[in-house]
Amino acid sequence: MNVDEIPIDPKILDLFHSQGITKLYPPQKEAMSYILDKKNVLLSIPTASGKTLVAYIAILNRLLSEDGKALYVVPLIALAREKYEELQLFKQVGLKIGISTGDYDESDPHLSRYDIIVCTSEKADSLLRHGVKWIKKVKVLVVDEIHLIHDPDRGPTLEVLIARFRALNPDTQIIGLSATIRNADELGRWLNAEVIHSEWRPVILREGIYCRGYITYRDGEIKEIPGSERNPILRLVSQSLDNNGQVLVFVNTRRSTVSVAQHLGKIVEKTLSKEEKKLLEDISSSLKEQTEQTSIDKILSRCIKQGVAFHHAGLSSFQRRLVEKNFKKRIIKCVVATPTLAAGVNIPAQRVIIRDLWRYDPLYGMVPIPVLEYKQQAGRAGRPQYDKYGEAITIAKDENAKEEILNSYIYGEVEPIYSKLGSRASLRTHLLAAISTGFVNNIEDIYRFIESTFYACQSNPFTLRDLIDEAITFLEKNEFILSDGDIFKPTLFGRQTSFLYVDPMSALTIRKGLENIETQEISELSFLHIVCSTPDVRSLYLRRNDEWVEETLDQYRDSLLVEVPSPWEDEYEWFLSDLKTALLILDWIEEKTEDELVNKYGVGPGDIHSIIETVQWILHATREFARLYNFSYVSFLNDLIMRVRYGCKKELLNLVSLKGIGRVRARALFNEGFKTINDLRAVPISRLAEIPTIGHGIAKSIKQQLNEIKQGETNVEEYYR
Repeated sequence: MNVDEIPIDPKILDLFHSQGITKLYPPQKEAMSYILDKKNVLLSIPTASGKTLVAYIAILNRLLSEDGKALYVVPLIALAREKYEELQLFKQVGLKIGISTGDYDESDPHLSRYDIIVCTSEKADSLLRHGVKWIKKVKVLVVDEIHLIHDPDRGPTLEVLIARFRALNPDTQIIGLSATIRNADELGRWLNAEVIHSEWRPVILREGIYCRGYITYRDGEIKEIPGSERNPILRLVSQSLDNNGQVLVFVNTRRSTVSVAQHLGKIVEKTLSKEEKKLLEDISSSLKEQTEQTSIDKILSRCIKQGVAFHHAGLSSFQRRLVEKNFKKRIIKCVVATPTLAAGVNIPAQRVIIRDLWRYDPLYGMVPIPVLEYKQQAGRAGRPQYDKYGEAITIAKDENAKEEILNSYIYGEVEPIYSKLGSRASLRTHLLAAISTGFVNNIEDIYRFIESTFYACQSNPFTLRDLIDEAITFLEKNEFILSDGDIFKPTLFGRQTSFLYVDPMSALTIRKGLENIETQEISELSFLHIVCSTPDVRSLYLRRNDEWVEETLDQYRDSLLVEVPSPWEDEYEWFLSDLKTALLILDWIEEKTEDELVNKYGVGPGDIHSIIETVQWILHATREFARLYNFSYVSFLNDLIMRVRYGCKKELLNLVSLKGIGRVRARALFNEGFKTINDLRAVPISRLAEIPTIGHGIAKSIKQQLNEIKQGETNVEEYYR
């Protein structure tokens, strides 16, 4: 179907033509009549089959014909940024694009100025909790990766978000986007949506199994792969590179991503041209420009020089973006990744190699990965602009294993998705939010609300009501809500908990800790340990060589605001995990280097910054609860929040407020005698530029921020001499 046949605003057609879009794929064509009729649509189709374009047409069709807004919900901050950048194209037809992914206790009033708002499901939920008025103007709600309703962490928030939108704005058009969902019809009935289910792909996917030198494809074709049998991945990657292909290799652990990437570097490097080597050298050098170098940076830098990279959640956001960007540009030839990449940003490859179909589970040992996860990884194979077909290759050690992979994964059906709203933590959190915002205020309203969810479609109604009653009892008993006859009202504590976007159990932990302040010796660790003891902060694992954590306990025991369990209690190990996490943050604010933290705590830079971000948020909530109850230490918490943000001692807080001056540069300035911003005034740029890590560019930026030179000032060096 030609796009010119779509009965839509000519401005939209001009926009498509400018991007070279002239035809619709079959699934897009099937969806079009429903989209233009403003019906809800659920697309359950493979990766790269054009789901996003359908959502874009729905948005443009609605917003260019009537007043309103569109909300584009994605699961990850990285995806939000990617989608925001894509949507900038819509400025050409007069639409304004906004993005919001953090600060869950803020209503972000500036978002009202935008026509299309991109956000994560958590941020969208927090906006509903704050009752922002523009929500009622949302005409199109796009939910990307809607199958994540099945995810225990993100699923309940996503499900409640959709349920509340359907109640608040019945005429909002909901567009759900997903790869293949086995029970898509069930999800479609809940959404009252037309279901577009297809296996069509713009690039043919050839699924195969490598075994003892040969690939056996799904259609029965057998291909010999030359090379040594000792390392199948080397053979498969080498053969693909010889055909000018790019390769994604999926393995099940972070450690494996690094070791496999290092092995592959030796063969990938041999295929590079001089021009490619120069480009890769430049990319590698950009890692060295980071103010804090870690051992991971050094290994990644060496791998990138050889045309290969590794990718996992332990990398910093800068490292991940660098790898993704240059793989998309076809400069990096091979990426070895954990499965998190398959569910993240879109980076296809000509060949995908799935080495590991088993994963370690702490409760059950080694378990097979879900078929859905295999399909997500396999779905990355095939680059629409470059390949006639993509290959997804698994590896079998013998014929029996090959047969098992064929039946379980290649011919296997993906698992149905199920609501995860029924957990106690999810119900108490979302029921408190619904009561705090006045969305519901009595038990019958609560029953009706929960009965409008996907969870209710899949559950026994009697069990459902029992769980609701249990959650309401918990909220009443712990003073989050109170009942006035048949009416439920939030307490100040309950409303604050909901607005701060914390788990009610976290709020209880914080409140109990604050009540112990007068009996303990207070230090930074007192509050860090409270925060790290909440369910909102994911604690670090205890390793075999982490005996030092227990040894450290005696040093800080008198300043802890959480009761220390007996070593014989089951909770003791969890307590030590929380303490280890708090000690990581304590070392961070005492200016231990990232590399020291990586080695001491067994984490990656990405883990460190993820924990820092969450701890900063829960510390903010702790400060607000302290204010609510008129506890002291609010000023102490103000400083602690900033120290966690910047990772520095209190003496550097004035200097790190300058843009571009992180803790490393601030310490360099401090050590040179510049202890405050005022000390930097009237100091020549040449003097500042001499300081390690500062240089001319940062020195000039400092002077511009102090309004001592104007943006674009020339000959500044002579001016300050």
